[in-house]
Amino acid sequence: MQHRGRHRRKRRGRALRATLAGTALALTAAATLISTSQAAGGDSPGGLTRVTAATETAKLRLHEDLTDRRTLDRLTRAMGGGVDVHGVLASADRTMRDRNACDTAETAALPVKPTAMRAYCWAHDDATAGDWVPRSVTTSGDAQDSGRWGADRVILSGWTHGGGGSVQRAGDRGLARIAFIDADDPARLAYRWVLLVTPRSDGKDFTAVRTRLSGMVWYEDKLFVTDRGSLRVFDLHHILKANVDSPAIGRVHGGYAAHGYQYVLPSVGSYRLTGGSCSRADDHGVPCFWALSLDRTSVPASLVAAERFRPGSTDSPARVWRYPFSTVPGRLGLLSADGLRDVRASEAYRTDAADVQGVLSYRHGRAARAAWYVDGAPAVDGRHGTLWRQNTSGATAATCSADESRACWGRHTASLSYWPETGELWTLTEGATGGRAGPVPGPVNGRVLYAVPLDSVDDALE
Repeated sequence: MQHRGRHRRKRRGRALRATLAGTALALTAAATLISTSQAAGGDSPGGLTRVTAATETAKLRLHEDLTDRRTLDRLTRAMGGGVDVHGVLASADRTMRDRNACDTAETAALPVKPTAMRAYCWAHDDATAGDWVPRSVTTSGDAQDSGRWGADRVILSGWTHGGGGSVQRAGDRGLARIAFIDADDPARLAYRWVLLVTPRSDGKDFTAVRTRLSGMVWYEDKLFVTDRGSLRVFDLHHILKANVDSPAIGRVHGGYAAHGYQYVLPSVGSYRLTGGSCSRADDHGVPCFWALSLDRTSVPASLVAAERFRPGSTDSPARVWRYPFSTVPGRLGLLSADGLRDVRASEAYRTDAADVQGVLSYRHGRAARAAWYVDGAPAVDGRHGTLWRQNTSGATAATCSADESRACWGRHTASLSYWPETGELWTLTEGATGGRAGPVPGPVNGRVLYAVPLDSVDDALE
């Protein structure tokens, strides 16, 4: 991976701009041009609107519920001890294809402007599995200032089983799994699947986590994933190994099984929205979590969240907000909670960007206010999306064709994650499985994991 130190604005000369433009043209030609008949990326959403009313911010309040440590310790002992992240990476049994080995549909999903610095495609069976959908990404650049977890550079990608496509095995529906990707060698990314589970209260067994995982953040040793109206929390020090190859999940004769997976990651707690059941109808009720990201430029570091509505249900503004992480000793990686274990949002806004898929907040320098990057899906499925940069004053997005289309970002993108050490913005595409109109029938194509320098994103907005 490229070392870039801290993120900083760089003015590029004409020669470099010409090179980037040539690269963009070559990629576009190989990946299918956006024509003037396609959506122009939508009208500008304008500036963010701050949410300050107590009745509104109360809808964002969380309550913390942590699993008894003795339960986790008992389960760990019963399964023969834990496995660290490096151990999972060392057992990686799948290899990602680099850009040169991706097919036309996959490269066509890449952004037109700015161009991707790195691009990888999944092993063929995962790239075409219509029942499993990739929706989130986070990295060791989120987890640690150094950008490494121990000696490793790591990317995590969260997938959920929606029951669509050709269901391969009974019992898959609703499962959630994480691809642990070894990113030490940028020329050869390899990964291993880890199944998400939750321990039973006696610590002798576990059950599957069944959730529509859409957002994920790795901070310190904790992994946060979305579960509609709540966040589930996992501890990367508590990866466990199954010893029985069986379609069952949990304790079986002879040990423990995990539906054919070798590793499981048990939850260590959750954060539940206290206002009741979440609603995907509009922005007036308790929001359903969709996208997550980490902001290391806030003080303290914060978990950034966004909601998404039911496809076709509303054109209402979507809420984006943040929760501060705790700085109290003994609460490493957990959110900042009061004496009643309640967590309050420290900042909230509404955005008019259509169909928010990913959100990121980043402060460019100490004196600057945070910029919010919002990934909006196109109104018509199968086309490129738009990456907006917003603050309370307005919004900007790249234009990438003669008709000044703003549909320049990747197709069916989901999730945003910034890696400060390398200066890269990471994201991934779901493939032709979603959009404002809902699921798309037919074979899946166009799944790609890619990185774009955040400097290039900002330069494209000038």
